[in-house]
Amino acid sequence: MKVALLFLNYGPYHLARLAAATRECKELGWEVVGIELARLQAEYDWKTSDAERTAPIITVVADKSLESVSYIRLIRGLQRQLAKVNPDVVAIAGYAHPAMLSALIWCRLRGKPAILFSESNEFDAPRNYWRELIKSVIVKGFKAALVGGKASQQYLKKLGMPPDGIFFGYDVVDNDSFDSSKIKALPPPIEHPYFLAVNRFVPKKNLLFLLHAYALYRRRSGSDAWRLVLCGDGPLRGEAEELAVELGVEGCVEFPGFLQQPELLPYFAHAGCFILASIEEQWGLVVNEAMAAGLPVLVSERCGCFQDLVMHGGNGYGFDPTDVERLADLMFKVASDDAKREKMQKASLERIKQFTPSYFADGLAAAVRYGAGLNKFRRL
Repeated sequence: MKVALLFLNYGPYHLARLAAATRECKELGWEVVGIELARLQAEYDWKTSDAERTAPIITVVADKSLESVSYIRLIRGLQRQLAKVNPDVVAIAGYAHPAMLSALIWCRLRGKPAILFSESNEFDAPRNYWRELIKSVIVKGFKAALVGGKASQQYLKKLGMPPDGIFFGYDVVDNDSFDSSKIKALPPPIEHPYFLAVNRFVPKKNLLFLLHAYALYRRRSGSDAWRLVLCGDGPLRGEAEELAVELGVEGCVEFPGFLQQPELLPYFAHAGCFILASIEEQWGLVVNEAMAAGLPVLVSERCGCFQDLVMHGGNGYGFDPTDVERLADLMFKVASDDAKREKMQKASLERIKQFTPSYFADGLAAAVRYGAGLNKFRRL
């Protein structure tokens, strides 16, 4: 059996999943082929080398960014590649992009099972009745789904996906790349204790709220206050820098800009705590990375990963992303208790052990078995 994994673009997260799926499926006698719509994507400016692409990947458009290519060109190119590869099963990352929807139609016309990769949650965006009705029709065109966690599972069930056809393991990273025992040897990027956040500078990441919470935390902590490092870039960066000045914390907040994964490792290695303050987040893979690096985490309750990764008081805390005082209190709590923080570090490492590329591969194999109607499949 030949299984195609279709993503918009293969970045570090996707390459780790593809490699694990290739190993798992080889043991089952299956072949795995990666397909991406474009090699480049402006929204996520990942840089991956050919050496990192250890499994076969077909690129529909190699010379332009995804956002600069017309839907017609992408759809036609994808249809040609699907015809060449002729997979028995196609696993598709969502259905919002027209080319992804065209891949589902390609499967339906040929009687081939399509597997949905999904991390959407009911609470991650305002919902419209008619739009949800259309989504329900689309979702029913898939034979099975691989989701990130409980919130995504609940949403797909509501859209009409049979519960037995929903499997877990989609949202994982290569934990070994963030192994704290290895990356601690990297030189510290700054010489002071700090909170770390890694985001695009866009409204849903809630970084202005985070700056207000940090300013309040500093007023309460005085000379013992940690610094704040905001890695990333985007349209709100200038506004965030101006707000830091307005709040009087500009000398305590670092803006390193957008960093590729190897450049981020020193920041993960030496941070004291990781914060994700989003008001809308389908999952939040940076939380996986932070936990793999052994960090306590403070995570907005509006993030899809919250239910699955955050053990309140264990490896971190959840918070309402509109409550500035609550986040400031939690920042003070984590920074001021060394013994508790050490326990949280160990709890993060223990919790994230399950969420590995192998977990993705197992879930994918189970979803393919189910979707293909094989008699024996393993329910995860």
